[in-house]
Amino acid sequence: MKRTNRFIEGEIYHVFNKSISKYGIFNDLDNGQRFLNTFQHYNSRLSLKSYSDFNKRKKFNYGNIINPIENSYCKVLTYCIMPDHYHFLLKILKSDSLSKLISDIENSYTRFFNIKFERRGPLWQNCFKVVKIRFDDQLLRVSRYIHLNPIVKRLVDRPEDWIFSSYKDFVTNKNVLKNIKELKVQKIIEYKEFVENIDNYSKDLTNIKKLMLE
Repeated sequence: MKRTNRFIEGEIYHVFNKSISKYGIFNDLDNGQRFLNTFQHYNSRLSLKSYSDFNKRKKFNYGNIINPIENSYCKVLTYCIMPDHYHFLLKILKSDSLSKLISDIENSYTRFFNIKFERRGPLWQNCFKVVKIRFDDQLLRVSRYIHLNPIVKRLVDRPEDWIFSSYKDFVTNKNVLKNIKELKVQKIIEYKEFVENIDNYSKDLTNIKKLMLE
């Protein structure tokens, strides 16, 4: 996959990575929530301390990362945290911030995980991967790919039942699609029908995976 050194404001990227040896680093619900909290902490331009140092001094009630917040480096369009990997669709709000943001999140979570489970060494397979979204249809199809991950892996019967995914917000909160205008879908039923059209998704899967490898 080709990597770029520039991540420009306004551009959208599919960002993902897997744990080393497909280790179940998010099997524990507390671990998954910690990862999302870490993401929200470092995604704020106001965060000057490491998450662990901040968390020792002040308890903060972290919210849903799909909700827009001020002073963010990136806008979260779609996400899914799987047992051994993660996916984000991110719109850059501050140029050249993505690499440091994801590195800070991964490094912080690695420190937390290693301390908690008394282990040493890397937690991720390699550097996180990035695919630039180049057209509207690609954006919509990648969002579906991300949201259907738990179904494809047979972890739940319905995509909205997976707790660490933005899909439940998409299909239960009408304000989500209003806030995520980039997808250009206004009605919940339209998005739900598109995502859950498994036959169409299956035909499209080869193209999506090809984009992830370029």
